[in-house]
Amino acid sequence: MAQLHFTIFIFFSFIFAISSSSFAPPRHPFDPLTETELKLVQTIINKTYPIGPSHKFTFQYVGLNEPDKSLVLSWYSSPKHNIKPPPRQAFVIARDNGKSREIVVDFSSRAIVSDKIHVGNGYPMLTNDEQEAATELVLKFKPFLDSVTKRGLNVSEIVFTTSTVGWYGESEAETERVIRMMPFYLDGTVNMYLRPIEGMTILVNLDVMKVTEFTDRLTVIMPKANGTEYRISELKPPFGPTLQNAVFMQPDGPGFKIDGHVVRWANWEFHISFDARAGIVISLASMFDMDVKKYRQVLYKGHLSEMFIPYMDPSDDWYFITYLDCGDFGCGQCAVSLEPYRDCPAGAVFMDGVFAGQDGTPAKIPNVMCIFEKYAGDIMWRHTEAEIPNLEITEVRPDVSLVARIVTTVGNYDYIVDYEFKPSGSIKMGVGLTGVLEVKPVEYTHISEIKEDDIHGTIVADNTIGVNHDHFVTFRLDLDIDGSPNSFVRNELVTKRTPKSVNTPRKSYWTTSPKTAKTETEARVKLGLKAEELVVVNPNRKTKHGNEVGYRLLSSPPSGPLLVQDDYPQIRAAFTNYNVWITPYNRTEVWAGGLYADRSHGDDTLAVWSQRNREIENKDIVMWYTIGFHHVPSQEDFPTMPTLSGGFELRPTNFFEQNPVLKSKPIKIASAKNCIPKND
Repeated sequence: MAQLHFTIFIFFSFIFAISSSSFAPPRHPFDPLTETELKLVQTIINKTYPIGPSHKFTFQYVGLNEPDKSLVLSWYSSPKHNIKPPPRQAFVIARDNGKSREIVVDFSSRAIVSDKIHVGNGYPMLTNDEQEAATELVLKFKPFLDSVTKRGLNVSEIVFTTSTVGWYGESEAETERVIRMMPFYLDGTVNMYLRPIEGMTILVNLDVMKVTEFTDRLTVIMPKANGTEYRISELKPPFGPTLQNAVFMQPDGPGFKIDGHVVRWANWEFHISFDARAGIVISLASMFDMDVKKYRQVLYKGHLSEMFIPYMDPSDDWYFITYLDCGDFGCGQCAVSLEPYRDCPAGAVFMDGVFAGQDGTPAKIPNVMCIFEKYAGDIMWRHTEAEIPNLEITEVRPDVSLVARIVTTVGNYDYIVDYEFKPSGSIKMGVGLTGVLEVKPVEYTHISEIKEDDIHGTIVADNTIGVNHDHFVTFRLDLDIDGSPNSFVRNELVTKRTPKSVNTPRKSYWTTSPKTAKTETEARVKLGLKAEELVVVNPNRKTKHGNEVGYRLLSSPPSGPLLVQDDYPQIRAAFTNYNVWITPYNRTEVWAGGLYADRSHGDDTLAVWSQRNREIENKDIVMWYTIGFHHVPSQEDFPTMPTLSGGFELRPTNFFEQNPVLKSKPIKIASAKNCIPKND
């Protein structure tokens, strides 16, 4: 009996612990939703909308409902954050009997506080579960199995990936929530994307989970499996090149500290979070200024907003491949666990990511983000002074930075997304593209055999064309440079002829001609058209010399869209028409391709919002920046692609009174530190 009483005591203690933990909100307003909170959302919604196989109600996206900015800043600026934090809420997009429903759940009241049906075009982010269900459906579909037999293929060697189908002028009534199933053949390879089964059209309606269209041209050309292996365990000698082991020595451990989701390193403090759509979210990034002995605001919130990947083959099997990766598939949902010492170096700290599955049950991605210090031999600053008699001076400081990294694998491509913080005050956003090409099977093995006017790519292997395509990666950056009211200055570099009145042999020089953009239209920038510095300034804060404090944009090589403006994919992705946009802060304007990107009509995008031409001078403004890559595949991209990198930098300009790293101490090199898992 005593044993029974003890067991009952332990049981109720456990239940009380679970119940109590659900009452304890995270310590920071931007902390990601926890497993406990996601389960609570599931429970609350299930009371109103029963969830399960017999009910057509599914969770498509669950994320933090962004708190009111003024409340967050009041909480953040209060001493020791001792005032009441903003209300903690979850934002849910669900499918309810063929409709998209937007629900806001409040955690303090444990109730639904907002509930409405989406009216408009487009569909929410796909779930992993429904894509897997669509695959299982097709593998049991008799017309598909009959085609497999006719082709002489083994159905057990066929695997699928899913593709959104886009929009090509159909009316809202004609636009069903369908995906296209794309089959690939293994049979001797695990590199599935290099063996596409061309000629099949398979459409699945996700709301009714039914194959709604199936045709097969019985095209039988298929690239061979040989030469597609990429696993080191399966590759044969000779190997090379041989790289020596290299580590960044940290005998005293990492130089950063993580308190919950707040990271402190050198003179930086910022919050890091995970979102199923955006991946990493950086918030409340501030720099400590030694001259004024306080943290100064730089970035209120920054994250991936959208990725647009249009392929350049207009044929029936390819024209629809124009992905909006974050809105279609979720750049966080598609993120992968990172490998210690490979994806992230020694000394890295790893953090998990949690998101809601289709039935609302939490799903965890272990080690989805890593944080580490990086030193690659770069120089922060240096100077050698050899002109002073009897005195030679050399001062050098190595450039150590802090990196927050995530890798999202959306189908065949792996995207490495880095947020790099420098002691100088710079923030660098980097994107690396690697993985596997999306290829088209052809009868050719040599360019001399080509009969068409345009094969839309490059022959990269026997019977294999790597198809031309683009990658446009758009970031949303809510900059608060030393405070929220900011302005955008386009500082043009203008060539001038030297006045004849000046006694000099020089005939020309350049000077600056700054212009503050007053409206959204004046702030749209296509990079590369003229020489100009782009600066976000706080006109209400000046240095002792009278300069407005600011951050300037150091851009990547300019790349813009090459599709015609009235092409349907470009209408949907019109946010790529300019490299830089500036908009006034609006908490509902987060996703450049629209909240509902799948099969969207381009009527709820950054390009549409900006048509209002709102005032942006001395306002709370947001910068949108797009990195572009035009990718003409080459044989070196086969069978896997070496990483292609791009990025941009936000760099202080008159933000500090002088060089903020003047007094930085040289680092000491000794022994390495192990990777440290950090699981919440």
